[in-house]
Amino acid sequence: MENNHIDQQFNEASKLSEEPTVFPGFEKVWGKIEEKLDHKEEKKRTIPIWFPYGVAASLVIGLGALYFLNTKDASESVQQSIADISTSKESVASTNIAQIDSITKMNIQKDKNNAEPAVEKIAVHTDPVPGQPFDVAMPLPVPAPPIPSIPKIQVAANEYYVQNAKNIEVSDRRKGVYPPDGYYTQNKNAGEYTQPIEEVVLTAMGVKRSKASTASASSVITSNSIAPQTSVVSTLQGRVAGIQIGSSTNNQVNIKGAASVAPGKDPLYIVNGKIADADDFKALEPSKIENVAVLKDAAATALYGSKAANGIIAVTTKKLSRRERKRIEKLQEEINKQKQISPVANDESYDAFIENPFELTQSQPLSTFSIDVDNASYSNVRRMINNGEAVNKNAVRVEEMINYFTYGYPQPKNADPFSINTEYNKAPWNPDHQLLKIGLQGKNIPMDRLPASNLVFLIDVSGSMDEQNKLPLLKSSFKVLLNQLRPKDKVGIVVYAGSAGMVLPPTSAGEKDKIIQALDRLQAGGSTAGGEGIELAYKLAQENFVKDGNNRVIIATDGDFNVGESSTADLQTLIEEKRKSGVFLTCLGFGMGNYKDNTLETLADKGNGNYAYIDNMQEANKFLGREFEGSMYAIAKDVKIQIEFNPEFVKSYRLIGYENRKLRNEDFVNDKIDAGELGSGHTVTALYEIIPANVTSDFLPKESGLKYTQTISSKKFGEELATIKFRYKKPDEEKSQEISQVVKNSDRNISSASPDFKFASSVAWFGLVLRDSKLIKGKDLHAIESLAKEGKSKDEEGYRSEFIRLIEIYKTIQK
Repeated sequence: MENNHIDQQFNEASKLSEEPTVFPGFEKVWGKIEEKLDHKEEKKRTIPIWFPYGVAASLVIGLGALYFLNTKDASESVQQSIADISTSKESVASTNIAQIDSITKMNIQKDKNNAEPAVEKIAVHTDPVPGQPFDVAMPLPVPAPPIPSIPKIQVAANEYYVQNAKNIEVSDRRKGVYPPDGYYTQNKNAGEYTQPIEEVVLTAMGVKRSKASTASASSVITSNSIAPQTSVVSTLQGRVAGIQIGSSTNNQVNIKGAASVAPGKDPLYIVNGKIADADDFKALEPSKIENVAVLKDAAATALYGSKAANGIIAVTTKKLSRRERKRIEKLQEEINKQKQISPVANDESYDAFIENPFELTQSQPLSTFSIDVDNASYSNVRRMINNGEAVNKNAVRVEEMINYFTYGYPQPKNADPFSINTEYNKAPWNPDHQLLKIGLQGKNIPMDRLPASNLVFLIDVSGSMDEQNKLPLLKSSFKVLLNQLRPKDKVGIVVYAGSAGMVLPPTSAGEKDKIIQALDRLQAGGSTAGGEGIELAYKLAQENFVKDGNNRVIIATDGDFNVGESSTADLQTLIEEKRKSGVFLTCLGFGMGNYKDNTLETLADKGNGNYAYIDNMQEANKFLGREFEGSMYAIAKDVKIQIEFNPEFVKSYRLIGYENRKLRNEDFVNDKIDAGELGSGHTVTALYEIIPANVTSDFLPKESGLKYTQTISSKKFGEELATIKFRYKKPDEEKSQEISQVVKNSDRNISSASPDFKFASSVAWFGLVLRDSKLIKGKDLHAIESLAKEGKSKDEEGYRSEFIRLIEIYKTIQK
């Protein structure tokens, strides 16, 4: 009988489990909750409107659930805790409910001053926790609706740098209030200046319910709005009002944090023989990586094309499937092949051509060609030899090797822009043949008498330029050029990568520091939209055209155009159209591995231009320093040469080099035909190899035996070997002028030749050997070196001595 009160309590607890779903005091609790919600609404808190109601609903549901759990499991609780509960006459359920009511009231009162509504703490009797007594008061968290833990990106910008000029009052303009120095572009029609920001700081913040942004930001970008395959830079494009964000270097966005993001510099990731995303690569655990291989330059592009322009990182993990092993083995074979191949020879492009053949004078007495003042071939070949590489024969243009050097021709004595100089002597490589040297000497114009210059630097800042011998060398080279300019000369800078843009409007060369700062800020990254860059550069040059001045675009690139108008034919058409503007062109080539010589040669050939290859600072100092006037100031354009040989003395002839500059005979008098330009103080040299009339040669073409062609020559021209005609235009005119000169026949020995003749012929001879010419007998490098030493002369600048050393190096390579 003494345990009867336990049975009575059990029965009462069983009845309570069937009570209605509303616990005692519910209405009172709900009223307090509504009062609390009204109070929060008055304070206009910035949390979402559904959040308080969610908390309230969660509180009610939680309390109700606790209540039913308490009453439903009361018997179990009592039985489990009999040993710890003293015999009480009060009902367990009523005691719990009363305590819940009391605690609820107390918590609601406390919550009025509580700054953290997301968690309500209620002390209740719960199921026992192992190791703890039943009566311990346990906190009951009320969970808030889940909020994604996505970091926000806040774009912070100084409003001064993104201020549009149209928002600046006219009075402020008069006071000199303009956007600050730096990169900016000008829209003349809208009268607006846009100041691109060099750096935007993106900071990953914690979860924050309030939204904040600067006046420049049209929206706050969260990580779930960034596509996994796009870069941060491309994601920001078009998202931020008032800030120009692009893939070209001048609009690069730097992100401060764990790393900086520069567009277009990511390598291609290969994981277990398969292309992977950067995120997949970064997610790899180091402990699972077996091997990492890195490929750059042509070795990378040979495997995966332009996708690997910034190199390849190939990763092999430890555990591989059978399919992955096969892919790895195949990739490794290709990698090994590429590592064995010279990276320089893989992806460089040169136009193949056939050397000029001998012509029969009787059937073809005329030879016509455009002059060529380019010298890129020599410095490019020099780079190959100095690096111990095999010389690509199509990289060897003999006329450019000859014209790399200056010769002692006299200045013109009359009003003509150049003097004409000829010399006739033995051909050193074929002793039975003769060699005719034709030299032009441009008139030297003092620097203070040269017209003002309007120069636009068109600089390639694509990803392929990210090498020490490319963009960094380019910047240093342009600084050499700046040292030659005067305050009246102006310089503008246009860059191109994935797109083109102006980073410096035409600025006086007197502000050298400002120009140098613009150059120093350039960085490489992205693809190469060369056609778009050319369009913009010519547009800028035309807008700032100096009448009777030196208007010129100077393009500096490795020639690797791959966006927009990129084929050689497309670029040729574009540049032929642009040369009509009266703006001249200078092409400067840089780098190796993916160098596109054929593209730059085409641009220079078709665009009233000249072309040089800059392989080191010595070459930059030569072309842009010592020879600045000849490189940058044209004194005659569309210069053509036509020579008529006398069959009385000349049985056959051939032009050495100039294969890409030959013209049809009728083009000589056609003023619409483009030809080469001659600069102030510049020299041009051409060589003809001649088979005399009384010589039988193995290289003599077979006569056709034409029936109606006169075969008996007339002697009425005496000792005239040939007549040379020259046509040229003044830089600002479109009508040609013509001058001519007669060359006398002579029979002289090479020992009597001038030093210039000996040296020019030794350079031509070396070029013919490099091209593996089939039209020369002697190929002895020692003989070439000896002849070059005889023609070395004073050599004050040391370039001829360098050529002699180059022959010595090549002899070592050939052994």
